[in-house]
Amino acid sequence: MEKIRKSEEEWKAQLTPEEYHVLREAGTERPFTGEYTDTRTVGVYRCRACGTELFRSEAKFDSHCGWPSFFAPAESEAVVLLEDRSHGMARTEVRCATCDSHLGHVFEGEGYPTPTDQRYCINSISLTLEPAEG
Repeated sequence: MEKIRKSEEEWKAQLTPEEYHVLREAGTERPFTGEYTDTRTVGVYRCRACGTELFRSEAKFDSHCGWPSFFAPAESEAVVLLEDRSHGMARTEVRCATCDSHLGHVFEGEGYPTPTDQRYCINSISLTLEPAEG
């Protein structure tokens, strides 16, 4: 997978200020405000910054946390997981493997009835949804 590298000025020109804040500055959108929180559309979720396929609708589930939740990425190589000790917490950050944009966090062991017992809690603003044809 070829990496995408741009200057911060190029990212600022490509993204809205809100997108830039989340994707490039590891911000978080307010819960229950994102366009994909309750979406049930069948399709592929891609990185808003670079278009890489990240998640599929088949892995999306209702976690009632305020952000879209997935139990697994489309491909394990699509995302990178990093230790995040910001805000006095120990979490695992999820980033796009292609462009290094911040997507959200992944949590384990919360007891959701999913195949992986993982919750990829992803900012809607980090994604675009490509609906399935048909």
